[in-house]
Amino acid sequence: MTDSVRKLVQQRLRDGDYTCRKEFTLAMFNGKWKVNIIYHLGHEGTYYFHELQALLPNASHKELAKKLKELQEDSLIDRQIEDNGPRVKVAYSLTPLGRSLLPIIDAMYDWGDKRLRELNVHDVQFGLGKVKQ
Repeated sequence: MTDSVRKLVQQRLRDGDYTCRKEFTLAMFNGKWKVNIIYHLGHEGTYYFHELQALLPNASHKELAKKLKELQEDSLIDRQIEDNGPRVKVAYSLTPLGRSLLPIIDAMYDWGDKRLRELNVHDVQFGLGKVKQ
């Protein structure tokens, strides 16, 4: 969640006036890049930061780092630091809580794919980089 959404959600939970569980669920991965990050970590496994940058070429370094931090703070991803010599690598993977969002995200993917086929749109470029093979 973005900081502003996180604060709003926390305040609404404290006040006891959070009336929509669907909105809360959506807030967990709302925002640019988060759905893509969760989807790819869930279906392709662990990614290093530089691999995620290649996967999401339109995301700035700062923006991607912020989204990953938010996902980590919300317990949806794990961050592992690997210090194997002169370069430190940071790897990201889904937590069990993050993995529990995959059926929702997969359903969204399937719905979007079906709708694009109904609209006869076959050559959409979504701005993603190379996906792990």
